[in-house]
Amino acid sequence: MDESVSLWQQALDIWATGGWGMVALAFDAVLIFYLGYNIYFRIRGKGYLHVSEKKWKKWIKDPSKGKGPIGKMIQFVMAARTLKEIGIFFDELNQTEVAPLNRDLKVMQTCVSVAPLLGLLGTVTGMLATFAALATGSGGDKTMGMVASGISEALITTETGLLVALPGIIFQYKLAREHQQYKAFLAHLQTVCTQRLYKEVRKAEKATEGA
Repeated sequence: MDESVSLWQQALDIWATGGWGMVALAFDAVLIFYLGYNIYFRIRGKGYLHVSEKKWKKWIKDPSKGKGPIGKMIQFVMAARTLKEIGIFFDELNQTEVAPLNRDLKVMQTCVSVAPLLGLLGTVTGMLATFAALATGSGGDKTMGMVASGISEALITTETGLLVALPGIIFQYKLAREHQQYKAFLAHLQTVCTQRLYKEVRKAEKATEGA
């Protein structure tokens, strides 16, 4: 127990040494991983990985049997009666399903890119504090302490910026792949649904001509 308290105290001391830049980095890190996990669970919540192609193709033939998010999507788009209408429905689906994920991924990418820049900004302010201590100090332990504090601030913020950015880049890459897989699924779903509706329209036209 005492060791864990000591470690936390050391971490807080190091954090405080980093200066105001650490607050900005903390906010950036929280935003990165909040957005990341939010995107991850939203994509996985669609359930497209847990429904086999054979099953959702059966749902396209009989939309009333559809279940879960994929079933609701199929029921929505297969309510179309013309090819133009189903294209409009899929455009609406992309706006509600894909566009918000695109937006959040871009925000996350921006936050990841900002992390090392915030670390660099902390480096600059730390070095400025170091030079100010050298310029105004009269020597002795007090001046050396101010110099050491400035160098610590510069190095800690640089390291923290990299520690935030590196896992953020890996997480972002994984999410981008998940997002591409989901978009590919929607594109495949659109193709199959459109083909199914085309066959139904052609069948209805032939029945009308025969009558």
